[in-house]
Amino acid sequence: MAVLLKSRKEIDMLREAGRLVAQTFEVLRPYIKPGVSTGELDQIAEDYIRGKGAIPIYKGYGAHPGGHGRPAIPPFPGTICASVNEVICHGIPSTDTILKDGDIIGVDIGVTLNGWVGDSCMTYGVGTLSEETQRLVDVTHRSMMLGIEQARHGKRLGDIGDAIQTYAEAQGFSVVRDLVGHGVGRSLHEDPNVPHFGRPNTGLRIQKGMVFTIEPMINVGTYNARTLPDRWTIVTADGKRSAQFEHSLAITDGEPELLTVL
Repeated sequence: MAVLLKSRKEIDMLREAGRLVAQTFEVLRPYIKPGVSTGELDQIAEDYIRGKGAIPIYKGYGAHPGGHGRPAIPPFPGTICASVNEVICHGIPSTDTILKDGDIIGVDIGVTLNGWVGDSCMTYGVGTLSEETQRLVDVTHRSMMLGIEQARHGKRLGDIGDAIQTYAEAQGFSVVRDLVGHGVGRSLHEDPNVPHFGRPNTGLRIQKGMVFTIEPMINVGTYNARTLPDRWTIVTADGKRSAQFEHSLAITDGEPELLTVL
């Protein structure tokens, strides 16, 4: 594992990219309502990001020709990931997917600005949510914040995962195991991987200058997941709902510094 520690100047550049992501969420927020398609949201986000001189990093990302037992993966077609209800992550935006009252949608946005990456996810309620769904959203956000509190110089990655897992499971939900947070820099995915489950005082020691995401995916039912035939969309194995929140953050001498905020 080769973790690239970032300088103050590099963190400042990452913050600029992260701020653009946060601004894009603010642009999208009024449009997240019943009757709007995820494809419409995608176009609004792309127009805004490109209008700011940035590149939507997800669009065209991740293509793999296959071989050696691995299936071919097409390039991701969207600017945003739009993950509705039982979709854990990597939902493909579509004009055929229309938001309905009571839905939740996880919107994941990644940009490259001046060569540096911003990456964040928010889950939004559409209209009026059921009590269980609202609780899922609230617990997921709180889980992320508890994980962020552990992201301090000298602690270990297992402390982050333990904080998230302990809280979410105590609330009756489950933590997705197959997908993790990751380092961020000039590339979207760098070392280290940051699991959202684990045991305290285990894993890589956290150092000043690390920049990574914390992005727990919390499910109502089982934590098991499956991938749809499009090779991108990941859904809960039991069809129950999932929520996700994500921030990119930098490790400092004290409190972690959130980069994907206004």
